[in-house]
Amino acid sequence: MVENGAQFFLGDGSEKGISKEVVEEAASTHEARSHPEDATVEYSTSLSPGEQRRLWRKIDMRLMPILTVMYLCSFVDRGNIGNAKLEGLTTQLQLTGNQYNVALTMYFVAYFFFTIPSNLVLKKFRPSRWLSGITMVWGLVTTLMGVVKTFPQLVGTRLCLGAVESGLSCGVFYHFTLWYPRHMLLTRMSIFIGGASFAGAFSGLLAYGISFMSGTAGLLGWSWIFIIEGLVTIVVGLVALFVLVDFPQTATFLTPPEREYLLHRLMYDNSSVGEEQHFEWRHIREAVLDWQVWMLAIINMINSIAVYGITLFLPSIINGFGFDATISQLLSVPPYVVANHIKKRSPFVIAGLLLCFVGYAINVADVSVGAKYFGTFLVVTGGYSGYPAITAWLPNNLAGHYKRGVGIAMQLSFSSFGGIISSNIYRTQDAPRYILGHALEMGFMAIALLLVPLTVFCYMRINTQRETGRGEEIEKDVRWAPEELRRLGDRAPDFRYTL
Repeated sequence: MVENGAQFFLGDGSEKGISKEVVEEAASTHEARSHPEDATVEYSTSLSPGEQRRLWRKIDMRLMPILTVMYLCSFVDRGNIGNAKLEGLTTQLQLTGNQYNVALTMYFVAYFFFTIPSNLVLKKFRPSRWLSGITMVWGLVTTLMGVVKTFPQLVGTRLCLGAVESGLSCGVFYHFTLWYPRHMLLTRMSIFIGGASFAGAFSGLLAYGISFMSGTAGLLGWSWIFIIEGLVTIVVGLVALFVLVDFPQTATFLTPPEREYLLHRLMYDNSSVGEEQHFEWRHIREAVLDWQVWMLAIINMINSIAVYGITLFLPSIINGFGFDATISQLLSVPPYVVANHIKKRSPFVIAGLLLCFVGYAINVADVSVGAKYFGTFLVVTGGYSGYPAITAWLPNNLAGHYKRGVGIAMQLSFSSFGGIISSNIYRTQDAPRYILGHALEMGFMAIALLLVPLTVFCYMRINTQRETGRGEEIEKDVRWAPEELRRLGDRAPDFRYTL
């Protein structure tokens, strides 16, 4: 019986590197778990504890560094427009009224429409090719953003950037579920998302350094921010093409015993003989109609409002404290450095939301510049500390290869709504205090603080009902065929949600 609500795709065992005996053993494990009165199953392994630690380190080294750097580049390239604004972007392009906000919004509009299609084609094109390919493309788009001359050109490049970047984060989260058991997933997501908080620090430092290039080749500092950072992203994508690995079944860097152990471990974690691997339209329907997908997507959207609100406008907010552009770029670095350190130890959604609420409340209040600056630390820390827990929560509670892929894509696509909202609540006319934007952020955080306990209550209620129903099935000797349980996925009677 599943104890903790996470199942990961593995397949039927026909792939290279897994023996028939492993499949049969996993099948017997599922049968015993479905009928605990018939047998007691203990997990057996062919690797010693030391060999297991070496295996996970080996997998981490092949996945985590390159993916984290790619995510860092993603956040740098989507958020560097905030740094470019201070270096003359709005002045040279003669942006007026809300045109800057519109340009920000277009990125998230495109992001929303392309997340689900991207996740559906990830396995077909292979992660190593798809993820590295889109990285090189958005790097090119970022580079071209440095030579735009008009507002429509800026909007066009932001649309293209959102469309291409949409496939990275949801694709990586889905890719993790193919490599790691459920209890290891949150830690890896936290490390991966740490790249986003580093991105904020790097953006400020790079923008400061690149600002001295203003006038080179007839281009202002904001153009060089896009060009140089875009070129770096292209190089990272090219490296990823040769470094990134695809699936455990085809991992040549693993020895046969390691590969068999890993596949067996994932099967054991699933408590089933794999999950359905052939796409059907019902997988999309089931994800779209699943209450938990919508609930956690909304919570993720609200957390994203906090993250994007501070990411896109932090340099301008600090500039509003009375500092010049150069100092504002540098002062945007420390909050992200602190967030990256704290985030790994505070993966709790409630704690993150509370930090955001308090941080924005401080910035709304009529307090000193030092206090407001401290409030930005709280917002950045809270936003990035809650994000890993939110994004790991849903895949832990979805079973089924394609349903999980669609669910993750839906959840992350809702973060684009958060970006759209945050892009339009910090208006130019509200500078320097941005009271409206900060107050709305507080309101959204309050809503999320109500939704999280409600989600936990719903999960607990369903788990209790299934425990009661399972006891009745045992008394009546009700037996489920493995095919039925695989088809039911997270709706199966032995599936338990992670709280």
